[in-house]
Amino acid sequence: MTMFKIVAFILGEEEYGLDIDYVQSIERIDQITRVPNAPSFVKGVFNLRGNVIPVIDLQGKLNLGQAKYTDKTRVIITKFEDIELGLIVDQTSDVIDVAPEALEAISSSGFDSDYFGGIAKIDGRLIILLKLAELMKAESN
Repeated sequence: MTMFKIVAFILGEEEYGLDIDYVQSIERIDQITRVPNAPSFVKGVFNLRGNVIPVIDLQGKLNLGQAKYTDKTRVIITKFEDIELGLIVDQTSDVIDVAPEALEAISSSGFDSDYFGGIAKIDGRLIILLKLAELMKAESN
């Protein structure tokens, strides 16, 4: 396995990462239209350059509490197969190269490991990698 890039972002006190191949863009939080009867973590839909994209509060989805929106809050627009999804995060940090040897599998330490693909240890930072496919699978059910 060769190096790959992740987009690192903050949720609450922790740093997370997504494979950059699935990230379309990073947007400021804009007008989100609420959807009736949606789970609490589904914030609604977002019109991005003519595309209507569902938006979820990633903190709520991962049971980390509710996001507090600030001027640093961003929506990461992701795409997996044909599905686009906006993920609200507290703040994006940077794009990082991850070497395979920096990855550590998540042991069964009580994590809901379906969503987590491992932990990257980079320059003293621990970045929890999210599996977008699993997050989306849960969305489309």
